[in-house]
Amino acid sequence: QVQLVESGGGLVQVGDSLRLSCVLSGRTFSNYAMAWFRQAPGKEREFVAAIGSTNGVTYYQNSVRGRFTISRDNAKSTVYLQMNSLKPEDTAVYYCGADFGSDYDPRWKLGDGIDYWGKGTLVTVSS
Repeated sequence: QVQLVESGGGLVQVGDSLRLSCVLSGRTFSNYAMAWFRQAPGKEREFVAAIGSTNGVTYYQNSVRGRFTISRDNAKSTVYLQMNSLKPEDTAVYYCGADFGSDYDPRWKLGDGIDYWGKGTLVTVSS
């Protein structure tokens, strides 16, 4: 059974930092590109960041570039999202996704092209 389990969300103040984690079980983690998406209340799910399965190249949405960092630890089957300088507009449920055999898929920018999804973790940034 494939599972993606996110953790690390919570309530923080503007300017604070959080680190989200997502663990993949049931599949070989190193075979998957990993991505983070988010969905704010009343909005569609949007791409946040991704990291390739083989080349480790990273991709970011423009609004988080320079503030967020995605990384992966294949030995722990875990992908991380370090979020710094958080803003109220970062408030959302954050989901991780796994895409088999990819280093990059343009469908990620549309919230698509993902084989497995986690259930999400809520991040609330209070002003």
